[in-house]
Amino acid sequence: MSDLPERLGVVGAGTMGAGIAQLGVLAGMETWLHDPFPEALERGERYVRRYAEDAAATHLHASTDLTELSDCELVIEAVPERAGLKSNLFAQLSEVCRPGTVLATNTSSILVTSLAGAAAEPHNVVGMHFFNPPPLMKLLEVIAAEQTGKRALAVARATGEAMGKRVIVATDGPGFLVNRCNRPFGAEALRLLQEGVAAHEQIDRIVRLGGGFRMGPFELMDLVGIDVGFEVAKSFDAQSFGEPRWIPSPLQARKVAAGTLGRKTGSGWYDYPRDAEYRAADPPAPDPAGGDGERVAVDGWGALAHQLRERAREAGFDARAPEDFGGGDEPSLVIDATVPAPASDIGALDGGPPLVAICADRSLSGRGDPTAAGFHLLPPLDSARLVELTRLPTTPEATTRAAESFFTRCGFLQEWVGDAPGLVLGRIVPQLVNEAAFAIGEGVGTADDVDTGLTLGLNHPRGPIAWGGEIGFDHVLAAIDGLWDDLHDPRYRAAPLLRRGGPEWPPPT
Repeated sequence: MSDLPERLGVVGAGTMGAGIAQLGVLAGMETWLHDPFPEALERGERYVRRYAEDAAATHLHASTDLTELSDCELVIEAVPERAGLKSNLFAQLSEVCRPGTVLATNTSSILVTSLAGAAAEPHNVVGMHFFNPPPLMKLLEVIAAEQTGKRALAVARATGEAMGKRVIVATDGPGFLVNRCNRPFGAEALRLLQEGVAAHEQIDRIVRLGGGFRMGPFELMDLVGIDVGFEVAKSFDAQSFGEPRWIPSPLQARKVAAGTLGRKTGSGWYDYPRDAEYRAADPPAPDPAGGDGERVAVDGWGALAHQLRERAREAGFDARAPEDFGGGDEPSLVIDATVPAPASDIGALDGGPPLVAICADRSLSGRGDPTAAGFHLLPPLDSARLVELTRLPTTPEATTRAAESFFTRCGFLQEWVGDAPGLVLGRIVPQLVNEAAFAIGEGVGTADDVDTGLTLGLNHPRGPIAWGGEIGFDHVLAAIDGLWDDLHDPRYRAAPLLRRGGPEWPPPT
């Protein structure tokens, strides 16, 4: 007997429900789209027929009567994200549908286990988390509740694959796998803003141009709705009983109280005028050029130091490791890209070349050299267009100018931010890797599923495990430990799996 249902029911004709129904008819399933509100049902039906005209003509059935879904082998609910509403619906469907019908929830934040208890057959309840908009996003996250049986999982997987989705399976828990592993993207950005490290526009620009993300965290909050994100944050907090990594931000609470919720209200972190873009287009990065044989020492042994030396050489610098200089050919600038930073730094000698030091596992002030400037970059540098720079009140102007000149000639735009371990991108990305390590270590999903989920479900430029491989997991661990040393906040504790590290990372699947 095939696991793929012939008859599919979709409850809720909004954006998500209509998109799921479109996928159903295109996959050849007889699809019943239900909504108790005739106007909503009409809009949803019109949407499906517009984008799946031929398939909808033969496979789509619209109904305001829930009992017409009685013969469906799979019913997916896509109603508003309220636990009571979804539980009541599952109770109703248990009375309407035949025994053995699989009931799926499209929830993105409610524990599937709590909803399964409302059904007459909890073993036939499963999570099917589609990403918005369902017809375009390539991922389906299938969630196994405590009660979910093997058949329900098989039906959900077969349906997703018939719809053309890459299916990953996650264990039930706060945010499941994808939204959980993405939690630091917004949460760490809010923390950086709260600490005054950078303005929200700077953080977004750094994330886009330095990390290659399509959208910065504050732009994303505005798109989703700040109130929606705040409710999700409170849900994470409640379900985890106060996990420090998931504590909601007071900055979110203030925005919600003010009613500035993002694009839907015309104002959030940005203003959204009707006849203009909310921000200027990002400028192109300069081409690497102009080194003219100038001698630069780039210290360090990891991926960042190696790639920065190569980039400097591409720009025309005579870039070498510090120990390769001597005999009267001293460098005019020292770039210290050593992570973790040594207990005793190189330091800028009196009358010697200026020092620009990486701020990864410690702040610039924590490096103990009052004359240095700081920087941060994350490999791979071939996709990075921007470098973060920082300085101290005691940093000479000549050193700041030398830092700007070097990185401009290496082909990077610049953003000056406040001093802190990791600056901006060096906190957000290591926290993404660290959260993925927690999730994998707790058995929520595999390393491959984490990377697939965040690239296909959320359009990240690469998954956390791929990031860790590019940066170096020792670099990531040093960054997390450096945040703990500086802030003593338990949100910056390293996942046990990350601390074990070494050749066993990621673990065998």
